[in-house]
Parts: sequence; structure tokens; C-alpha cells
Amino acid sequence: MARPPIADLALFLAVARERSFTRAAAQLGVSPSALSQTMRGLEERLGVRLLSRTTRSVVPTEAGERLAASVGPHLDGIEAGLAAVSELRDKPAGTIRITTVDHAAETILWPKLARFLAENPDIHVDLVVDNMLRDIVAERFDAGIRMGERLARDMIAVRIGPDIRLAAVATPAYFEAHGKPKTPHDLAHHSCINLRLATLGGVYVWEFEKAAREINVRVDGQLTINDIAVITTATLNGVGLGFVPEDLVQQHIEAGALVRVLEDWTPPFPGYHLYYPSRRQQSPAFALLVDALRYRD
Repeated sequence: MARPPIADLALFLAVARERSFTRAAAQLGVSPSALSQTMRGLEERLGVRLLSRTTRSVVPTEAGERLAASVGPHLDGIEAGLAAVSELRDKPAGTIRITTVDHAAETILWPKLARFLAENPDIHVDLVVDNMLRDIVAERFDAGIRMGERLARDMIAVRIGPDIRLAAVATPAYFEAHGKPKTPHDLAHHSCINLRLATLGGVYVWEFEKAAREINVRVDGQLTINDIAVITTATLNGVGLGFVPEDLVQQHIEAGALVRVLEDWTPPFPGYHLYYPSRRQQSPAFALLVDALRYRD
């Protein structure tokens, strides 16, 4: 049996981990058709089927799972060794993969990242922006960005932004027609715009707190959206009450386009943090990025 090239094994691992030719190809910088052809060639050389293909997914077979489990740690070790060698360069280099939500990307990450990239031309950042709560270890991200109160205990967290407050807002016309809620419980009588949580498929429960008293409210309304920027737009168009980060609507409040309610029920809470596995060995490039993003009050 001909020994397969290490490069082909690395491609197989990417497909097995992503369970998608499209996602793996995008990660590797090749076309899905070329990747699929390489995988068929690998299976022919080994004389065993490694991947079960359907129109919607790619799943490793038992042989594929066994191969991934046996060679994966060794290839990861090779990558780590190459990264260690690259650290001897005069300038830090490498690719850093980060997953983040859109609000953090626009308000916290990008202003700092723009300067960081200009100052470090040999460092590349692969940024995935969505509202999924991803498993950064399983999906091979170097780091993720989330609210400080939602981090797993086995992660190292570095604060990268100030505290955040949410704001319950609607247009003056809406409140003229429906009145203003005086307590969170009054929201049951209002049309509220729900936020769909992509990971769990459910909707966000509006969280309030006053004098150490916490109230969680499941609101109702005609519209459910999975993007807070679009919720802000819908709120400005008078659809109902929106509950979004204060910085997104502050200018509209000051301009009189939106009116804020229940402000005394929305204290600040820990803002965005960069997080990564505690066992992760920091490369010079990653350490530079962490320092550049670190929040300095």
C-alpha cells in the first residue's frame, strides 16, 4: 500500500472536523471539488472508505474516525513544532483564528484590529463573525469573544471592552399609542421584538435587575430577529420595543427618535472578553494580539 502524503492527511482531518467540504475548503484555501477529489484519491490508496457523503453533510466512517483519532494528535504536534520554529523569526508571524459576535466585531474588535494589522504585516487574522456560541477547541479557533459573564471556567479571559448596558426603547409614536411600561412585568402588554439565539434556536429572555432583585421576562411580539442591528432598525420603524446594547441606540435617544424606558432596571454588566483555553501555549503573534486588544480603563 502506497503511503499517503502528510498533506493529504491534513486535508482529511480538516474535512473530518468540519464535516463539510465547503467549510473545510474555505478554511484551507482550496476549491471543494479539488478537496473532494483528493479525498477520493486518499481512499483509493488506503483501500478503505473514510467519509460518508450525502447531499447535505460529510461524516467520517468508522475507519475515518479511527484514522482521525490516531493521526490527528501527531499532525497537531507537527503544526505546533512549525509554529515554534516560526517564533524564531525577527518579526512575529502566523494566522490567528477568532470567532466573535457582530456587535463586538464592530464596536470593540475592529477599531483595535485595524491598527494591529497595520503594525504587524506578517500576522494574519481569520475572523468568523456570527452569533453562534462556538466550541473554540473543537472548531480549532485560537480564541473567541463573548460577554464576561458567559465564559467557561476552564478558559483564560482577557477583558477587551467596557461594561455594557442594555436599553429598552421604542418610538415616541409607539408609546403614545400603547403607553410606557413602568416595570418589567408590564412588557407582557406590549409588542416586543425578540432576539433569536442562533445556537439553541430559542429566544433571548429579557433580563432586568434593580436593588438586587432580578426579573427575567419572556416577551412576545410579531417579530423575531437574530441580529441586533436589524432589531434596532425595526424599533426605529415603530414595530415595537427593542432591547439592545445602549451604544447602538444612544444617538437615536438623544435625537428624540427613540424613547428609553425601564432605565433603572438595566444596570451595567461585564462587557466583552477575549477567551482561550488555559492549556494553550501562546505564540508571540497571539500574545501581541492579546495585548493589543486588552481593555485599559
